[in-house]
Amino acid sequence: MKRIASILLAAMLLSCSIVALAEGTGLGLTAGVKPATEITAAANAAVYDQLDFNDKQEYEFATRGLIAAPETLELKDENGTVLWSQDAFAFLDDYEEAPDSVNPSLWENTKNNHAYGLFEVCDGIYQVRGYDMANLTVVKGDTGWIVFDPLMSVECSQAAMQLIEENLGKYPVKAVIISHSHADHFGGILGVMAEEDKADESLSFEDQLSSGKIPVITPVGFTEHAVKENVYAGKGMGRRSNYQYGVLLTPGVTGKLAQGIGMGQSTGTVSFLTPSYEITETGETLTIDGVELEFQLTPGTEAPAEMNTWLPQHKALWVAENCTGTLHNLYTLRGAEVRDGAAWASYITEAITRYGKEVEVTFQSHNWPHWGNEVVNDYMVNTAAVYKYINDQTLTYINQGYTSDEISNMIELPEELNRIWYTRQYYGTVAHNAKAVYQKFMGWYDGNPVNLNPLTPSDSAKKWVEYLGDTDRVLQMAKADFDKGEYQWVAEVTNTLVFADPTNIDARLLCADALEQLGYQAESGPWRNEYLTAAQELRYGNANFTAATKSTGAMIKALSAPMLFDYMAIVMDKQALADVDFVMNVTLPDVSEQHMLRVKNGVVLVYTNAQSDAADVSITCPKNALFAILTNNQEAVAQAVQVEGDAGLLTLMMENMNQFPIDGTNPFNIIEP
Repeated sequence: MKRIASILLAAMLLSCSIVALAEGTGLGLTAGVKPATEITAAANAAVYDQLDFNDKQEYEFATRGLIAAPETLELKDENGTVLWSQDAFAFLDDYEEAPDSVNPSLWENTKNNHAYGLFEVCDGIYQVRGYDMANLTVVKGDTGWIVFDPLMSVECSQAAMQLIEENLGKYPVKAVIISHSHADHFGGILGVMAEEDKADESLSFEDQLSSGKIPVITPVGFTEHAVKENVYAGKGMGRRSNYQYGVLLTPGVTGKLAQGIGMGQSTGTVSFLTPSYEITETGETLTIDGVELEFQLTPGTEAPAEMNTWLPQHKALWVAENCTGTLHNLYTLRGAEVRDGAAWASYITEAITRYGKEVEVTFQSHNWPHWGNEVVNDYMVNTAAVYKYINDQTLTYINQGYTSDEISNMIELPEELNRIWYTRQYYGTVAHNAKAVYQKFMGWYDGNPVNLNPLTPSDSAKKWVEYLGDTDRVLQMAKADFDKGEYQWVAEVTNTLVFADPTNIDARLLCADALEQLGYQAESGPWRNEYLTAAQELRYGNANFTAATKSTGAMIKALSAPMLFDYMAIVMDKQALADVDFVMNVTLPDVSEQHMLRVKNGVVLVYTNAQSDAADVSITCPKNALFAILTNNQEAVAQAVQVEGDAGLLTLMMENMNQFPIDGTNPFNIIEP
């Protein structure tokens, strides 16, 4: 907590100094947002000659089947805070072509993602698109709706369901199907159903249906992967998500645009329910409210737990997030497990084998459907080919001795794949996906022993500055290179100066200017956000203190007891307990579990289904009371936890679970030390 306070103080002082010194620095640099340079404008204009902007298939598909849409769309909470806005992108209508500060290809994708409302996919299948980063999909059964992927925020899914009911009628939800383990596909579930209406997972699926409750259906492994990704590394990912999704940026021609798979993340209430039924094998079929569903598991593609769904009565294939109308991520910039490009391709080709002859439409959790058997098969083949090519060509280069950075600068898609609109780099990029393949097979090490144990960025930067000598001269040279359009190099050298001395205002402002031009040229929405957010924080200081945050409390409580113990170990101050060695028995009667913890020299070792006859302390409590222990809620612990033995050891653990805030922001620096 002291570190957070010191960062806050430093950020406030730095922000004041930037504002004070931004005008009239030695290089004439200012802290304001800049227009595109002539070099950036020319680079963006050249994109019009590289792609066929007369090919409007993706726009036609993005707008096809519109049933209804409000004239304006901006969702707010009870305090008036904007949680989601399409109104913020109204400026798109003011331009016939992309402005100089926007890559024209990304501009087209942004316009397509700006098409929002209720759309018909085919008779009986409907989507609300543009009400969050993902789509909410409903399939009409005999008496009600089957809901696919209820968005990220409760408020957004409620608004989407309201639009459906206003135009298609009000029907009960008969089942919820969640395609995979990312929060933008399950966080809004309490906007489409109440927690008490969830079916009992101890019942067979037939009994769940007949109970009148709502089955929540997911691929096997959903809960583990959903909570691990959002909890174990959740604070780190949350901060980095501010960069990837442009949470701190204002939409505009010099600001945030689409993310390739939507306009951005909503900032409403994230909810979570564990599934009542898991799909465990490909080919498993269910009939819900008269609708036949066949599932295809696709683990290790876009998510560790994911599945496609075939609806034979509609000749429609739900492809989850395995095909999305853009090149996706084998590695996502916020941080996540690396994905398997070869497996991703193989599951798409498996879908073609199983359903390709009959399918007439693919629809998905992001962007828009694709219609027609030939179009759909081409769509899936080309998407599979992109991931397979990146995987295979990276391995070719690896075996030729090239390193990750070399490969990412060398690799390019074959021309035919590169020109297809739905395989363009709006979300993932060929460069960082190639790095993901390298990481998957080779890890972080490039084979050069110099890089086995490098100095920290700050220590290295200080030595570079010491060797360079005259930093004013370095900055003058960097400014000359900026004027020549060498933005990547200028960003690298000036950021080195920033890490050596964060108060070097000229270095900060010139680095910001270089990153800004890189952002203007980026075709990838996340790359644009990364560059522009970094530029903003270099100019005005760390902005994460005011960022909207999502509570992970519901997901933390959904952790199994062993996973909760592991999370306690992550949060715990290990140095404070470095000299401690004790054993704790934990009994959880409500889930019929017993565990033993050994806290040894700051390490928490978990023994499942075990108890010690000589424990130093024993506790008995409901499983949910572990959350009170994790959050050092001593009043709740006193009420819910029975303690035998040395109660001081439990207190010691609780008081030292303090290494980062479980709720709220964790505003560590990214673009500076």
